[in-house]
Amino acid sequence: MAGASMKDIKLRIRSVENTMQITKAMQLVASSKLRGARRRMEDSRPYLETARRVISEIAAHNTGSVSAFLTPREVKRRCVVVIAGDRGLAGSYNANVFKAAGELFDVETCVLPIGRKAKERYVRGDCRLIDSDIQKVDGLTAKQCEPVARELMRGFKAGEYDEVCLVYTTFVSVLTQKPRVARLLPVEHGESERMGRQMIFEPGVDALLNRFLPEYLAGAIYAAACDSVASEQAARRVAMDSATKNAGEMIEDLSLRYNRARQGSITQEITEIVAGSEH
Repeated sequence: MAGASMKDIKLRIRSVENTMQITKAMQLVASSKLRGARRRMEDSRPYLETARRVISEIAAHNTGSVSAFLTPREVKRRCVVVIAGDRGLAGSYNANVFKAAGELFDVETCVLPIGRKAKERYVRGDCRLIDSDIQKVDGLTAKQCEPVARELMRGFKAGEYDEVCLVYTTFVSVLTQKPRVARLLPVEHGESERMGRQMIFEPGVDALLNRFLPEYLAGAIYAAACDSVASEQAARRVAMDSATKNAGEMIEDLSLRYNRARQGSITQEITEIVAGSEH
């Protein structure tokens, strides 16, 4: 019985060692991808901040335009753009995004999912899906976000939904990533640095919005995707590091049990030998 127990423990140790090699490799891959993802994230933020400031200036100084993109209305239908991961094994990363998005489902909702996990999650739901040509979050370009931005503008202007929200994960640090909800449409009126000055827009607010708003929305989605990719890789790195450490602790525990079983087996054999010699 002791021999069989030792064999089982040894097989379990080998299995855990194989798993630990996989988790360690995934940790190293996530660390490597994180460096590139953080660089893209940092590069995308200056454009987004400048675009947001320009849109805020237009909205804050708007006096004569009744553009639908600047006018809040009662929210009876909402469109939610959800950016999740392309894969699992990233701790609670995807679950946190879906939880934040779920809080917006208090009215009739349609979802535009970005990322494989988002599509898998909402294709089985009861909400209406808005399909896009975006297959993966990782490697997404600003150019790919432009058709999405124009579709959101079309649906909002046509009254298919009264509000457009973006749900993604913002990167704070390697250990901290927070789900965030941002309203894309109607454009929020931020505080302008030049509210005391009169500004005249040529060729007009509506023309500027039709020209600039698609680029702003595409940039916002792209920047959120860059944030999300960095967050996903950081979450995966932490999760795989934790899994590797847990595997190491499990191997230590199994090795201790194996040594005890081996010691017990040797003791039993010695006892049987001594008992046989006495007879």
